[in-house]
Amino acid sequence: MNGIQILGLAAGILTASSLIPQVIKTYKAKSAEDVSIVMLLVLQAGIILWVLYGIKREDLPIIVTNSFSLLVNITMVVLGIKYKNAPRKGQ
Repeated sequence: MNGIQILGLAAGILTASSLIPQVIKTYKAKSAEDVSIVMLLVLQAGIILWVLYGIKREDLPIIVTNSFSLLVNITMVVLGIKYKNAPRKGQ
């Protein structure tokens, strides 16, 4: 793995993990009142295209980090649908 691939992997990990705090917050609060499912679905479409692009280029950092990002995004969509109309915890 060369320096450019390491840079791409680091960037991808940070980008892919950016949604994790929202997943944790939504899970703990058992509420997704302010979460836009449409935005997440549009993001998923983009991530899928990135994975396909990575596969076509045979670029492992793009494939791995965007696959992880897709998994986190799918988790957030599932939580968003599950808790969309739930009252916030503590209310």
